[in-house]
Amino acid sequence: MLNGKHTTAMIPARMGSQRLAQKNLIMLDGEPMIGHAIKAAKESGVFDKIVINSEGEVFAEIADLYGIDFYHRPEQLATSETQSDDVVNDFIENNPTDIIAWVNSIAPLQPSSEVREIITHFEKEDLDSLVTTREEQVHCNYKGGPLNYDFDEKFARTQDLDPVDRFVYSIMVWKTESFTAHYRDKGYAMLFGRVGFYPVSRLSSTIIKREEDIRMCEYLLASLKENQNKPLEYFKSVKS
Repeated sequence: MLNGKHTTAMIPARMGSQRLAQKNLIMLDGEPMIGHAIKAAKESGVFDKIVINSEGEVFAEIADLYGIDFYHRPEQLATSETQSDDVVNDFIENNPTDIIAWVNSIAPLQPSSEVREIITHFEKEDLDSLVTTREEQVHCNYKGGPLNYDFDEKFARTQDLDPVDRFVYSIMVWKTESFTAHYRDKGYAMLFGRVGFYPVSRLSSTIIKREEDIRMCEYLLASLKENQNKPLEYFKSVKS
């Protein structure tokens, strides 16, 4: 338990996917993609329970393989039109816990150390809801106009720009009691109460939605294995 609070990792895995079919079952570095999220959650050491949430029975087999639990999601909550709020609410109703973390299987490069930091931060700051973000210092437009720069000034250096936080969704966290109360009152409950935004690393913000994302992830994993402790090399001028 985290400070006396029962904490559950829910790993959603819908069978259908409009952009990349059955992406959670694609083999990545010798194991199904969802396996990377499972291992990160287990190695983080902050969860009392880890559960795959899916309508697909094949994920019950995967859950057994990794020594975690499986929750059979109702078929009506497994369509492309399903809202995340409803998935979380259904899971809470059937899996009592104090804190629930949506650990996203489509962020396979997120390390266990970062998972631990996020959950610890959530509890320490006494938040009700949290979503991971990626801080970007880049010129951005919104509805065709400048968001963090000005047309009528010299072109700003990127390091001088106000950073923009984009949602990553690698992890989302909620207090279940607060979530349930807000959902019953409003009909939605993803971000509410004391909201937190946690910036994650570039690797964690690698989200798998298309085949090209999988290919890029394969290259990154291979490179990390081969070059993790290799120092950077710089061009040396022959004139020096």
